Amino acid sequence: MKDVTQLHDGWSLRHDERLLPARVPGCVHTDLLAAGVIPDPYIGRNETEVAWVGRRAWSYLTDLAHDSTHERTDLVFDGLDTAATITLDGETLGTTRNMHRRHRFDVTGRTGALEVRFASAYDEAAGVRALTGERPNVYPEPFQYIRKMACGFGWDWGPTVVTAGMWRPVRLEHWSTARIDEVRPLVTVDDGTGSVEVRLRVRRSERGGARPLTARATVRGHTAEATFTGDEAVLRLRVPEPRLWWPRGHGDQPLYDLDVTLLDDGDALDTWHRRIGFRTVAVDRSADAHGTGFTFVVNGVRIFARGVNWIPDDVLPSRVTPERYRARLLQAARANVDLVRVWGGGIYEDDAFYDACDELGLMVWQDFLFACAAYPEEQPLRGEIEAEARDNVVRLMPHPSLVLWNGNNENLWGFRDWDWEPGLAGDSWGEGYYLGLLPRIVAELDPTRPYTAGSPWSGSWDHHPNDPRHGTHHSWEVWNRQDYAEYRASVPRFVAEFGWQAPPALATLRRALPGEALAPDSPGMLHHQKAEDGNGKLNRGIARHFVLPEDDFDRWHYLAQVVQARAVAAGIEHWRAHWPVCAGTVVWQLNDCWPVSSWAAVDGDGRLKPLHHELRRVYADRLLTLLPGEDGPVLAVDNQSAEPWHAAVTLRLLDADGGVVRETVAEVAAGPRSVARTVIPAGLRPAPGSSKEFLVADADGLRAVHFPVPDKEFAHPSPRYDVRTEAVPGQAGDAVDVVVTAHTLVRDLLLQADRLAPGAVADRGLLTLLPGEEARIRVTGCGDVEATAARAALFSVDPA
Repeated sequence: MKDVTQLHDGWSLRHDERLLPARVPGCVHTDLLAAGVIPDPYIGRNETEVAWVGRRAWSYLTDLAHDSTHERTDLVFDGLDTAATITLDGETLGTTRNMHRRHRFDVTGRTGALEVRFASAYDEAAGVRALTGERPNVYPEPFQYIRKMACGFGWDWGPTVVTAGMWRPVRLEHWSTARIDEVRPLVTVDDGTGSVEVRLRVRRSERGGARPLTARATVRGHTAEATFTGDEAVLRLRVPEPRLWWPRGHGDQPLYDLDVTLLDDGDALDTWHRRIGFRTVAVDRSADAHGTGFTFVVNGVRIFARGVNWIPDDVLPSRVTPERYRARLLQAARANVDLVRVWGGGIYEDDAFYDACDELGLMVWQDFLFACAAYPEEQPLRGEIEAEARDNVVRLMPHPSLVLWNGNNENLWGFRDWDWEPGLAGDSWGEGYYLGLLPRIVAELDPTRPYTAGSPWSGSWDHHPNDPRHGTHHSWEVWNRQDYAEYRASVPRFVAEFGWQAPPALATLRRALPGEALAPDSPGMLHHQKAEDGNGKLNRGIARHFVLPEDDFDRWHYLAQVVQARAVAAGIEHWRAHWPVCAGTVVWQLNDCWPVSSWAAVDGDGRLKPLHHELRRVYADRLLTLLPGEDGPVLAVDNQSAEPWHAAVTLRLLDADGGVVRETVAEVAAGPRSVARTVIPAGLRPAPGSSKEFLVADADGLRAVHFPVPDKEFAHPSPRYDVRTEAVPGQAGDAVDVVVTAHTLVRDLLLQADRLAPGAVADRGLLTLLPGEEARIRVTGCGDVEATAARAALFSVDPA
């Protein structure tokens, strides 16, 4: 039986003339941090103080000693970041130049000093650029010339922290006769019967030769065996009436153990284990009267995808543990998200990420790793890209949560619109990958899943790559140049990216910018704002709706977070109301990789922004919305559940003081996974341009509001409310209810729980209360809280 020895301990990092303790998996930055050589790059402006680390060569050393009776011993690196030379006892084992691949070297019978020397990523990229020639990209960094996490070179939300090291596990594998090299389970369902076709490839030792071997596969008590003399075998299992895997909100997520054993004359040589799920997945890209659709179909059910984009959760990715993956993905699930897009400027995540998605019912849209640049198609990149794609398709395909392979992020769009084409003058730029190599690899290795050439992509060059009427669309003009109301100007078929910025939580800012007098343009705030004119866009977004605060950081911080939540909600409410023409939204973005002002719903310290709570509302199965229309507001009753929704909607026209002008109850029925729209009766509509009337719709605990003018033009009363706190029985002082009773209209009330304690969390976000209404906000992680402290942490819209 194959033996495995993990090589996590006993490594050193050479720093000048010193040998520092090294942790594997890890990277140069984590080791230098642990040794006190560099400051934390996430604090203050330390990022610039550690820039030298990415421009140097580094060496990791250990003594390799092993004693095995097996025929073969392989040294296996699951991830080397990035351009490395591996030597053993002074002799070169091999070289690598790809962070996203596994590498294996024969070290049978060999021991001695093992060294892994990493060249500077900048030097490697410069060498490749000299061979291929210049290509355009959106940032002044050479990320397209090296197969490495692109966003480590900096992005409009990320720092420039260029890593090196053994970022995934290292081990010795000792084996005889043969070992399992690759297992590809093709899982399908047809007429209630599950099918698993296991395609197995082995590696044989010299003694293994043409020796007959047996492969055995087992799932749910069903077994298949095959005896073979070559390097490949195919086993087929039929599983009657398996329980189907569903996206969350649509059903359960049953998972089945698939075990594969390689045997020699009855003795086990090697084993392989994964969990699989039975389901079908397709993307309906049919043409219709509106253009070309893009609708996920799982187990025959058409789905409005409620998605978020995912970036690496740390720019030092070796620090992301399985527990951290699960915590972040649980935050997505609690926001009623059912799809996570793994963006192409990051990494193929660890299996722990996909395991959690399998269990939580989060569909995974997986980008191949190309983003915002023209990529040369010449060697040495082409061979690395093919090997990388094959490696990761095979690694990830057992996961039922994986529903789509995507060729790239924004490169097809960039070629057409970002002035790349003239400068390329016929040079390769990546089209051959997205429309040739990658779809062929997916068709060969994983034909059970759909592939799309890019995001955005209209399906062919017959249409503009970002045409909202065809395929997937990225909506960035609104954030960059317009008011968020402009989201309502079109109905794309599938919105794969859109978003609005806001700063992180106050406790996150205080940790990241210690001692700084916080202001929107204070030095640390500006350093932790990476977007082009990011603060300008934030301020313009606030100023369209509110009086922009001067010399009041707390008010600015609150309003920026309110506008972010409102903006994203405006887009989702509008697009959901146009299901099934629009079949999904994928918010940019769920998470951050460090403390920064960004589009994220969860900040770099893992704290929830108000946007997270708003996503939970607008991504719920049932959503009540008041949408502006040509003849006044329209009521949309959006039901994405499998059951019909008969809603008795209370409609109230109110004056600015909260008094009821007129009231009625509308009975509205929305069938399963459908939307019912109703024009508001004329007598209940606020007068166009009125600063003293607004509309409220309530049904089944849900609320929608419509104000005909921006907040700064509305006659908001000064908000008056009482606050009391109540201990939560049985919570041993760890939870408290903050109870707010309104005496006036209180719009977008927000409790910033981290002002009570850095670890405190509130269970609710933005709330609009009418006079006499009471809201109960549960806060955990804060200990005892007095009413005066709770009031100081509460914010709401004030009169202009």
